[in-house]
Amino acid sequence: YFCRHGERWELQLKGSGKTPYSRNGDGRAVLRSSVREFLCSEAMHYLGIPTSRAASLVVSDDDVWRDQFYNGNLKKERGAIVLRLAKSWFRIGSLEILAHSGELDLLRRLLDFIILEHFPSIAMNDSNRYLEFFSTVVSETANLISLWMSVGFAHGVCNTDNFSLLSITIDYGPFGFMDSYDPNFVPNTSDDERRYKIGNQASVGLFNLSKLLQALKPLLDPKQKQLASQILEGYDEHYYSRFTELFKTKLGLLGENENDNYLIAFLLKVSLLC
Repeated sequence: YFCRHGERWELQLKGSGKTPYSRNGDGRAVLRSSVREFLCSEAMHYLGIPTSRAASLVVSDDDVWRDQFYNGNLKKERGAIVLRLAKSWFRIGSLEILAHSGELDLLRRLLDFIILEHFPSIAMNDSNRYLEFFSTVVSETANLISLWMSVGFAHGVCNTDNFSLLSITIDYGPFGFMDSYDPNFVPNTSDDERRYKIGNQASVGLFNLSKLLQALKPLLDPKQKQLASQILEGYDEHYYSRFTELFKTKLGLLGENENDNYLIAFLLKVSLLC
């Protein structure tokens, strides 16, 4: 932990080598992707989008072998290590894996820790604390993806292991910014099915939140499960409301007008044709 102005940050090294979570990978990172993560995470911060931050980048003497274009052509590249910071590195997948393996006591303990550390508005003695937690994550995830869309940012791997429980942008692997509007824009050259194209980000967010709800269900009573499902159904409304608000601001539209949504959709369609 790194304390600054009363804040607590978690430090994480990317590219430092194998860990218990490296699976079959070598745990290394190449210089080109490390520079991109450093620059983009800082750019996102100054764009006002919740994100992890980059503290330092150190070039490594280790050679790292990578198939950059996924065409079977391995090349030796210079390695690097990024020191990155976030208020928390817990992801939807952090809870999902415990529920999947039936480790419900550990799931409850971890969830209580996350709420205690990072959700101060939720009372720990509240029997509905997991419901309140889920409601917050749903609305904040909708807000985050709306912000991504407002600057044309596409996260190349939007799985549950890359979605923060604090609704910040993490894990800058494949990513990109659209040069011109294209809902089919895909920054990940290995995403042949276009699963994570920019036009799918909102729906993928909903899919990941449904997986979070599935992980939480063993800790909820029947009434709470019903309420949680209703909260999830409200995701679309949260997203489109925030999306519209952001695009109205970009266009300088003031007040409320029933034609605002039509105008936004029309301009996006015109952009697509240009």
